[in-house]
Parts: sequence; C-alpha cells; structure tokens
Amino acid sequence: MKQVVQNYKSGELALLDVPVPGCKPDGVLVRSAFSLISTGTELMKVSEAGMSMLGKARSRPDQVAKVVQSVATNGVPATYRKVMGKLDSYTPLGYSLCGVVEQVGAGIDDVKVGDLVACAGNEHALHAELNWVPKNLYAPVPDGLAPRHAAFGTVGSIAMQGVRRGEPQLGDVALVIGLGLIGQLVVQLLAASGVRVVGVDPDPVRCELAERLGAAACGDPASAAVETAVAELTGGHGVDQVYLAAGGGSNQPVELAARLSRDRGRVVDIGKCRLDLPWNAYYEKELDVRFSRSYGPGRYDPEYELEGRDYPIGYVRWTERRNLACFLDLLARGSVDVEPLVSHIADFDDAVETYQRLKDGDLKAVAVLFRYPGHTGEAQAPAVAVPEVRRGGGAPTPTRSAKAPVRLAFVGAGNYATSMLLPHLAQRDGVELSTVVTTTALSAANAQRKFGFAEATTDLDAVLGDKSIDAVFVVTRHSSHAELTRRALLAGKTVFVEKPLALTEDELAGVLAAVEESGNDRLQVGFNRRFAPLLRDARQRFGARTGPASLRYLVNAGRLQHGSWYLQQGSEGSRFVGEGGHFIDTASWLLGADPVSVYAVATPGNEDLQVMLRYPDGSTATISYVTTGAAGFPKETLDLVADGKVLRLDDFVRASLFSDGSAGRKRWVSSRLPKARDKGQSAELAAFIKAVRTGGPMPVPLESLVATTAATLAVQAGLVGGAPVTLARPR
Repeated sequence: MKQVVQNYKSGELALLDVPVPGCKPDGVLVRSAFSLISTGTELMKVSEAGMSMLGKARSRPDQVAKVVQSVATNGVPATYRKVMGKLDSYTPLGYSLCGVVEQVGAGIDDVKVGDLVACAGNEHALHAELNWVPKNLYAPVPDGLAPRHAAFGTVGSIAMQGVRRGEPQLGDVALVIGLGLIGQLVVQLLAASGVRVVGVDPDPVRCELAERLGAAACGDPASAAVETAVAELTGGHGVDQVYLAAGGGSNQPVELAARLSRDRGRVVDIGKCRLDLPWNAYYEKELDVRFSRSYGPGRYDPEYELEGRDYPIGYVRWTERRNLACFLDLLARGSVDVEPLVSHIADFDDAVETYQRLKDGDLKAVAVLFRYPGHTGEAQAPAVAVPEVRRGGGAPTPTRSAKAPVRLAFVGAGNYATSMLLPHLAQRDGVELSTVVTTTALSAANAQRKFGFAEATTDLDAVLGDKSIDAVFVVTRHSSHAELTRRALLAGKTVFVEKPLALTEDELAGVLAAVEESGNDRLQVGFNRRFAPLLRDARQRFGARTGPASLRYLVNAGRLQHGSWYLQQGSEGSRFVGEGGHFIDTASWLLGADPVSVYAVATPGNEDLQVMLRYPDGSTATISYVTTGAAGFPKETLDLVADGKVLRLDDFVRASLFSDGSAGRKRWVSSRLPKARDKGQSAELAAFIKAVRTGGPMPVPLESLVATTAATLAVQAGLVGGAPVTLARPR
C-alpha cells in the first residue's frame, strides 16, 4: 500500500510503498476514503523539516532539552548517533480520516466489515491507504453523513474540546483569535451553543467565511472594528471567553485576549502560539488561562488509546472518542457545516505535489482533503444496479371491445388526485369512473359525490378482483405505492401509479418481480412533464442533436407547511425521492437517454440538493432542488444547451429558443402566454387511456420508468457516499 512520509532531516516528502498493517486485537483495519490535511499542524511540521539544523533546534526547544539531557547521560557520540538516526528516518503525516472497515480484530463488536468510521490519531489515522485503528480512536459515521465530511472528525474534536474547556453558556460572547481550520470550527460550535462570536484574523477572506458560518463580526486584529464589535455586544464589559486558535511567534494574540476579556474571563489556548503573558493585564483581571489538550481526555494515555480502557462516563463525560462521536452527530444533523471549509480535494496519488503547493503558497486553503483511489471508502454508495425488466409468460392483457368505455378504479382520493387527475378524467368521453377506494369511508363518499364514481368502498381486494375494471390508479401516500402497484399488476390490471414508483431498491425489485411473475407490464408512472405541450413544442423546434448537451434544471420547491406528511421521511421517504423523479424523467426525455451515473451534494440538513446526471453520449444534466429560495420566484426553470442552440423553459408559462447557424442568429419565443401552467397531466392521461383502450404500447417504456426510479434512489446513495454513483445495467 502507499503512505505519505517525510524525512525530517532532509525535508523530503514521498509517497512510499509500505507493508499493509496487521489487524491486531481491540482495533480495526480501515481502508481510507478521505483524509484531511491539517493546514496548520502538518504544514508547520513540513516547514520545520525544510529548515537548517539550527532552525530545527530553534523551533523545537523541548527536543533540544531532551538532547542536552541525553548528552549528560549517554555522552556526545551516542547522543549524536541517536539523534541523527531519528532525524534520518521516514515519519508519517496525518491524523484525521474517514474510511471503511476492512477487517475487525478480536474483541471488537461495535462495528463490522463494510461500516464507515471516522478515525483519529497521529499514529493511527495517517495519510495511508490502510490503517489499524484502536477502539477508542474511531467512531461509526451516522447514516447520511458524507465520508469527506466525516474526515473532519479529529479536527472537529480538537475544536470541540477547546470549546468545552471554555465552558460557554447561553448568551455569552466569545472572541476567537485565528480563523484557520480549527478557528472556523470553534466559531460554528460556539454559535451552535447559543454564544455570540467575534472573530479575529488578518485574512479578510477567512473573516468573511467565519461570518457566513455564524460569527457576529470579524476583523483584522489591528483594526478598531474588532474592539468596537466587542464593546457593542458586551456593553463594554469584554468577552466571556477568548479562544486562541492562532499559531506563529507573535505575542499579539495573548495581549489582545487580555485587552478584550471581561474581569475574570477565561482564555483557552487551543493552537500553538506564543504565550508570554503580560503579567499586569492578566493579574488585574484575574484571567483564567486554560489549555485544551488535543481531542479530549484520553489523549496521550496509552491505556486509553492503545489498550481500549475507557473512562467511566460518570467520571469523565467527554473523552476523545465521545467527542469524536458528538462532532459527527453535529455534522449529520447540520449543526456544523464543513463543506465551505473544503478548499481543495486532491487525489492521493498527487499527495507530494499537494503538500509542496501548500508549502510554496500556490494553493491557498483552509482545508484540503486527499481522496483515495478505487472508490473504496468515498463510496459507501458503490454502483447502484438498475434492475432488469423481465416479462414472464403470464396471462396476456385482457381483450376488450373498442366501443366499451374504459372502466377505472382509483385507490386514493387525496389532494393531487382530486385536483390534477380526476377533473381531466371526469369529463373525458369513453371513460367510466367505476370505483374509488380509500381508507376512510367519508373521503370515498366525497370523491364519489364530486366526480361521479359508480361505487365508493374501502375494500381494495374487491376492486382488484373485479374483472370489469380495466385500469387502477394508485394515488396514495408514497410508502404504499410499490406494494399497491405490485398487487394490481398481479391482478392483471393496467396500472397508473403517481410518482414515486418505489422508495427503496427492494420495493422496486418487488414491482419487477410482479411483472415477471404475471407477465403484466402495463404500467405507467405519473411523470407528466414530458407530456407538457409547451415543452414538447420547444423540443421539436430544437431538433435532433449532433453533440453532447448541457441541461440545467432549477426547482424552487419552497418550504413545506408544518405538519405536511411529506416531512415524515422515516415512513414516506425523503422529499426528493418523492418528487425528484419528475425532474430526472424530464431531463432524460429531453436528452433522449437514461443516465449512467449520479452525483449529489446537499446543504446541511439535506434541504437543498445539487444532482448531476451523466448520460451515455457525454451529456450532463444538473438539477438544483432548493427549498430556501424566494416564494415569488418561479418554481421550475430549465435551460438546454447544445449545437449552438439554447432552449429555455420558464415555469411552463413561456418557452424560447436561441440558435446560431449559417443563416444567422434566430430566436423563437412561444407566441402567447397560456392561461394556466400546463404541466402535461391532461395529455399524459389521454395517452394512458388510449393505451388501455387499444392495447397498444404504454406511453413510456417500462425500462425508462425503472431507470428513472433507480437514478432517483441513487441520489440518496450518493449523498451517503459522497461520490458519483454508477448506475449499473444488466448485460
């Protein structure tokens, strides 16, 4: 395997081939997915290695003292050989990573092979493809947390331990000096604790970032803005705590801390900065100076770190491992956001070049991640299989008289059914609304009265057993779609199921098993936008493509009202799983193919999603599904760009086409605004009824419905894995 190492004598950095570590008892062997470069601690070590011997001695007086003691004990020759031997050796780099458990040692029962874990320790969470990590230095990654975010676990624990040492309380005001990686995390942890934060850093970019992440105000230490902000927030009393997250040889941070602290305030040293305390300033205010020891209690205790001996929670509430797990939980719940801190992600094979760019200043970064090859850990979500559609040799579709009305049954009569589907069907010639089935008698009775159903019932079995019913509409809550569709297919019915077809891969497989068992593939999913007249007209005008296309689809979904059943993600699936198939299907229809891979990222809490789809010819579609936009902005806007042409759709109200050709530039705009947004429900239902009446092909091939559903499900897998998900099709 490969590992990043450094020769401290020469300063050489190398990506070295080394043996795979053994999996010892009381620990796990972890294959790295992402590891984090500490742009403070590690770069300081890299810089020191490039110094002269005198420079190294000046930078590490603690080590010089050990050498002096060794000379007194062992003599100069022996000490010289010992020191030079130690310097002229490869040492590891790294201490914060996320990866997948590849092997479990004896005595470990809290994780298993394949689990995603965050790991800590400068001897165990190294920049290496494989690491052995003892029990108290790893923690399982919560579901839904991307591996590249979980790789921040160790530095997050350092920041968290520093905040714990400050003992902040609700309503406090704190000063964070140094807005590098640790400082940015301290700002967010304090803000999440109800503390108002003022940040200090000479870099205006870092100040701006900290303000976006929760700081009340930030500024240069030499400016008056910082003192003004502290005075305003504290009524002139001074801050309750100061967190020193700066490095370097300047004594300015500790002097500033004394000047801006309140009487008997606390000063917590997290970083490694100069600490020449001005005696009068600290004495007169009786300031409490505290040190924060790395990740928390247990650090530097070999019985805790190496032997796995935990401290009783009643005596030590927050240990290294408990801090690590707590920080991961905050990430998963969106209380802390590390994505804005990621300045660069480098392939692990480029590790040496990346360090050199950081050292030379070519790469300006708060946080840099190494991404390891093979998608071994960045992909908690490996390839997602698109199930093969197999049509069995069951009973053929029942024949029916062309003159007989198409008899329909509705399972569910909620808001969408009664507002978007039934009004179109109730007035259509040749259609008979036979039976409505609901779980409550009153809702069935209301639908019967309003739309003229012949019967209203709560007995689904009776409807599925009624041979006179030609087609069944499934318009219930999402969690029941797959099972009701499966039962209706097995009963020989043509099925129209409102999206989504399924919430899980197992549910999708169950529907396809019913197709294979029954031989009945007469299925339509309510992906109506491809039937919208305005979009179909624009697509026809766009014409056939000769090259790859880029498609951008902005969905300004808006926030749901409190109490909406769409928010019941535990039972009804995520909001995107429920609705996202609409937009994936529309993109695939416009591009004339099914996607081959999916990549998804989300803001904290998975409120806003960016979904990128890749297609066989190299075309891409990006779906921005956002809930935090302005309510007055249109819900859906779409742009398709290819071959010198741009198609624009504005919320199904207006379409336009711009093109450059040999005949010059042309522009087409839909001639008039429609009276209402037509998103294709009427045309979709007409196509479905025609297929039922004639026995002809269904409006959308079943293979396409399955591919869209698989791609929608892959979005969640991509959010978990933090990497593109390949949609593997059967050969």
